[in-house]
Amino acid sequence: MSRRRFLGRLAGWTGAALAVLREDGLARLLDASASIDPARSPEDLARDELFWAEVQRAFAVDRTLINLNNGGVCPSPRVVQEALRQYLEYANQAPVYHMWRHLEPRIESVRAQLARHFGADPEEIAITRNASEALEIVQLGIDLEPGDEVVTTTQDYPRMLTTWDQRVRRDRIVVRKITFPVPLRDGREFVRRLEAAITPRTRLVHICHVINITGQILPVREVCRMAHERGLEVIVDGAHAFAHFPFSVSDLECDYYGTSLHKWLYAPIGTGFLYVRRDRIRRVWPLMAAPADMEDNIRKFEEIGTHPAANHNAIAEALAFHEGLGVERKAARLRYLNLRWAERLRTYERVRFLTNLDDPTQWCGLLVVDIQGVDPVRLTDWLLERHRIIVTPIVHPEFRGIRVTPNVYTRISEIDYFAEILERVVRGQVPEVAAR
Repeated sequence: MSRRRFLGRLAGWTGAALAVLREDGLARLLDASASIDPARSPEDLARDELFWAEVQRAFAVDRTLINLNNGGVCPSPRVVQEALRQYLEYANQAPVYHMWRHLEPRIESVRAQLARHFGADPEEIAITRNASEALEIVQLGIDLEPGDEVVTTTQDYPRMLTTWDQRVRRDRIVVRKITFPVPLRDGREFVRRLEAAITPRTRLVHICHVINITGQILPVREVCRMAHERGLEVIVDGAHAFAHFPFSVSDLECDYYGTSLHKWLYAPIGTGFLYVRRDRIRRVWPLMAAPADMEDNIRKFEEIGTHPAANHNAIAEALAFHEGLGVERKAARLRYLNLRWAERLRTYERVRFLTNLDDPTQWCGLLVVDIQGVDPVRLTDWLLERHRIIVTPIVHPEFRGIRVTPNVYTRISEIDYFAEILERVVRGQVPEVAAR
């Protein structure tokens, strides 16, 4: 689809839809794209560089860098940044009135939109500042007695493991951490290992939806069903999953779910949400105190004091952008970008991927590659200093590598250049990155 044809399809639109020439019309342009050639599959569209050129223009990014570290935090489209700026400026005119009286109540609209995309009841969604805050609300808010056990893994996010370690010191609970193969070729093996760690004292299971240090998508629903059969609750760390690939909470069947929105949703930095099943809200204490009459109210988890309403209100623009683009299209594009560089490397004997590339249900936008004889930290530094390429070094007691996370604004030329540089490394042409 050419740019001319793409914009030509909008010619019949009137009013607000013709605002595509303005920055605040970018979200509407993406909404319009959803009606273009509906018969085309996401996989087919993933290869259409003219279409994705339009998406790339929605972002204002530093093109002197090749940013392949979008897993930690991702740039927002211009339309989100513009909304955030406008909300901040309006609030600043009279904060006690504009922010508290006008802007803060709009959080309810954002809550409803997030709930719709997640497939939940709005009364089960608390808006937080990130996945860590969302998950710690549950980790620190559930009553556990000395000797009660939590089952998790050695590959869970370090901050969440630190949180459990604090409860071990403070409350004398027991945390059991399982190991499992990398790459994980059979999800049933993961479920079996969790099940084997469960004892009569186990109260909770805590797992990732997407493991941040491998990109592995775990079989959450199978874990939840196994745990529920034994009367256990399940906390899911979804920091890297929401708006990354298509799913809803009904596909998971978990009790608690925490995620960040400044990753794959492209919302303002410092936004996330916590899902708590409605019948579980009462039993979880908030991180900051809330009145007793809020025991059953999901909003008790938002009692954090003064905070900018602009951040959570601008989530609405990120959701509009996401919906206009389409999560199926996004996931297909991310897999296409990753396979484009991975396929060039996987034939080398020195190269090992930490996810099963042959099964696209087990990975999407995050891939980790280990090059035998190469130090991932030195390679990361060399890529940035010599080639202005940003990746993430992964150093874990059980494995290592570099994490590569492109995004929808990433250009094919950037992916190809990165692949070319890595091939030189694999061939041994860059001795300065060798492991010592």
